[in-house]
Amino acid sequence: MLGTQISKINLNNEEERLEVHKFLEEFGLILDHDVDYTIVVRVEGKIKATCSKAKNIFKCFAISDDLRGENITSTLITTLIDKLFEEGIYHSFIFTKPDKVKIFTSLNFKVIYETEDAVFLEYGLYDINKVLDKMAKEHNIDLTTPKGALVMNCNPFTLGHRYLIEEASKNCEEVLVFIVEEDKSLFPFKERYNLVKEGTRDLENVKVVPGSEYIISSATFPTYFIRQEDVRLKAYAEIDAGIFGKYFGSKFNIKKRFVGEEPYCNVTNSYNETLKRVLPIHQMELEIIKRKEFDGSFISASKVRNFIKEEKLEEAKHMIPEVTWNFLNSKVGKEIMEKIKKSNSPH
Repeated sequence: MLGTQISKINLNNEEERLEVHKFLEEFGLILDHDVDYTIVVRVEGKIKATCSKAKNIFKCFAISDDLRGENITSTLITTLIDKLFEEGIYHSFIFTKPDKVKIFTSLNFKVIYETEDAVFLEYGLYDINKVLDKMAKEHNIDLTTPKGALVMNCNPFTLGHRYLIEEASKNCEEVLVFIVEEDKSLFPFKERYNLVKEGTRDLENVKVVPGSEYIISSATFPTYFIRQEDVRLKAYAEIDAGIFGKYFGSKFNIKKRFVGEEPYCNVTNSYNETLKRVLPIHQMELEIIKRKEFDGSFISASKVRNFIKEEKLEEAKHMIPEVTWNFLNSKVGKEIMEKIKKSNSPH
């Protein structure tokens, strides 16, 4: 179309950011706070289409009706894929509404999982099946033995986490513990993974494995096209549970997933209810274990972080295994604790 140009938005410029935000609002969408790169198509100076990315996730996608049929979708997506290639990233994802799936499958995106409110697709050099095959090989996972599994963040690793893993190991011949790989937490993935691995070394039937980018967190799930929090959480939980059941469950022969009972947090409670409903569709059972208590209350990583924030590390000592205590008193651990003291983040 004559006069059409693609340009990059300076996300640090409040005026430019607001212009994109207002354009998206016309479609009932918002500009997600975590986007790191945004492009727009302008016609005679006015925004007529936009797409953004947050790391390797495409989001905040909208095109004016008067540009339909102009191949703008392909142009936007190709531009973002080129940007990812510049950054050395050759694999990407998009969450979208079910009625938009055909647009992206026509651009060679593959559907990973679809729910009533959202669809999760991927594009690139590899796919979920190749990643899980590689995981099985790298971590020497026997695919024939029926297993139990847990998905954990461990921010940081507590005696509560250790207790859940122990209970699973008593119930199953083999147990896989998937550590959420995404770095949205105050304790980086590398440290969380190493703490759990070291802290469960004595449990011979337990294997600790990086979760991969297919175990998604609610922090990754986009807010831009589902405004209502309850609907968004439901869509996120259904996709996350569905991917785990359909792919991880069938690939690794996981018959049972274990979670801790959630007495306080409604969001986690709702997530557990979704697991209970979705996992059996994929021949997997959910077992909810009562959490470990100390001094009349449940042990949680958030309590440990609060003690750190309040500079009451000694009070956290009874909630964490020795491996975590030693780490917190190391140089790296002390640096992380300083960040926690300055942070307002709940993660």
